[in-house]
Amino acid sequence: MQKFDSKVQLLKYKILKEVARLSWTDNLLENVTEIPKIIAPGKIPTMRCCVYKERAILGERVRLAIGGNKHNKKVIQVIDIACDDCPTGGYEVTSACRGCLAHHCEVACKRGAITFGRDQKAYIDKTNCVECGMCAKACPYSAIHNFKRPCEQSCKVKAISMGRDKEAVIDYEKCIACGACVYACPFGAITDRSYILDVIDLILRSGNNTAYKVYALIAPSVAGQFSEYKLGQVVTALGVLGFAATAEVALGADMVAWREAGELEEKGFLLSSCCPAFVSYVEKNFPQLKEHISGNLSPAGTLARMLKERDPSCKTVFIGPCTAKKAEIQREEYAGLIDSVLTFEELQALFDSRDIDVGSLSETALSDASPFGRRFARSGGVAEAVAEALRARGSGFTADAAVCNGIEECRAALLKAGKGALKNNFIEGMACQGGCIGGAGCLTHGERDRDAVERYGAASARALGETGR
Repeated sequence: MQKFDSKVQLLKYKILKEVARLSWTDNLLENVTEIPKIIAPGKIPTMRCCVYKERAILGERVRLAIGGNKHNKKVIQVIDIACDDCPTGGYEVTSACRGCLAHHCEVACKRGAITFGRDQKAYIDKTNCVECGMCAKACPYSAIHNFKRPCEQSCKVKAISMGRDKEAVIDYEKCIACGACVYACPFGAITDRSYILDVIDLILRSGNNTAYKVYALIAPSVAGQFSEYKLGQVVTALGVLGFAATAEVALGADMVAWREAGELEEKGFLLSSCCPAFVSYVEKNFPQLKEHISGNLSPAGTLARMLKERDPSCKTVFIGPCTAKKAEIQREEYAGLIDSVLTFEELQALFDSRDIDVGSLSETALSDASPFGRRFARSGGVAEAVAEALRARGSGFTADAAVCNGIEECRAALLKAGKGALKNNFIEGMACQGGCIGGAGCLTHGERDRDAVERYGAASARALGETGR
């Protein structure tokens, strides 16, 4: 079985697998309430204080795995009863404080929030503290620690706060659905709603009614996933699962790079439209720069549009690392193009729900895209592809890209652009660290995933000028 980064991911996988297993037949509605008992059998709790709370939380996880409340379209959601005992005090002085003479923390604090007791130890007056962290940086013993919940620390758009009962609360006016909080929460209390049932339904109906085909649109970051198998075996497994064909989203990336290159040359300044979380971030935080977002759809949207122009009756399912993709397909401009979305986590659960032995399958090659389209999966790939497209076009225009790896770097570049102080003429914005290979829906995250994407790119001999036109 595929290894995951954490036991939270493993638990999520077990629930998705069980939901999917029952959904291939007509038994889901009859047995959905039994899934928590299957995951946590017996009366001895394995994850919580008591088995009853454990099963109640598992019931909420099952609810989101089967799509959640149909009237609540928000992708990232909090399971209130799973949000448990995270420290919420902000900056506090720990027992590592030695009561030194230097008092660097006091000097660093511009608000007068540091005081000293009779024991000469430092204390923080919360009525004056603004949580700037300067005292923590100044302490030579690292005795001041920021006791913030992991979800808050991971959310770089400050969309998470603490509710009345100390549960995490998401401000959807700020949330960009990047899923960083989903991956960061040690209790799995924040998760993305799943469309796995919709995908199973599409596949089953296509099998019973040959009036349409279901295409799997596989993201280039797949190269770093499913490490126990060869990529060609994963493609074959998609066919066994019931997809009529698999198309590389990297081909859509080639087309986007070609068009963005022309758009950049025409306009002189451009923000990439490839990352849906970045696009959402610009719209919500820098509305004055919205007009500079590329008019192109994302690579997945571009590929889906091409397939539907060729076969209007077909259905398309994006498979990748991105929770923000589940929000992207709700946008007006994507209506009717991408029919559903799966993460790599959900795809693994689907394979195992049908007992598909991926490692025993023959390989099916993917040969649609150029190396540049395939490298969209990692930070810097979009900028490189746009530069290559300009060369292939014979353009004399030079792309000077600000490659932004993560929302914090995106914010810095956008602030400069808003003030007219950015020297670059193109912003490649990636919300996730490392690019798509850092997406919340990945099975694993790490440097090896970047290396795998590089090898995946190097395996293609096609030219961007051939594939992007």
